[in-house]
Amino acid sequence: MILPRYHIAASTIRGAGQGLFLDETVAAGRIITAPDGIEKTFRHGEIHASAELRAQWHASARWFEDHYTLSPDWPDECYINHSFTPNGLWHLGFVFALTELPAGSEITVDYRHLLPPGQAEDFVDSATGETITGLSWPESLASSTRALAELLAAAHR
Repeated sequence: MILPRYHIAASTIRGAGQGLFLDETVAAGRIITAPDGIEKTFRHGEIHASAELRAQWHASARWFEDHYTLSPDWPDECYINHSFTPNGLWHLGFVFALTELPAGSEITVDYRHLLPPGQAEDFVDSATGETITGLSWPESLASSTRALAELLAAAHR
């Protein structure tokens, strides 16, 4: 579920296709997206053992540990694009605004949190040309938890 008003339009990120843009200002630390309607998660091995599930791998995202969701219906949250300097923080399926985001902002997150450990994305970061490679679960959880704690502490000062 996407909480602020938004629209989908051509991304400002080279080669990204569509992007998710805010129609209202969102304060730092506020939730932009929250998990909604997640009926099932699949273990990585379970997905790759099934031809039917493997065919949907392009629509996967890691939620926690070795558990992934598959969203072949491509909900609007899937239009959030990658950046190594994102304005959104992915943490356990939630996306938080890292700074105050004015209306018109395109939402980005670091896809390394969404990929399996060591797996490279099919494309490179458009700003740096660097490969986007999945973080281990402990790395992802530790870094997103630290970032969220700092963000919320700063927002409540």
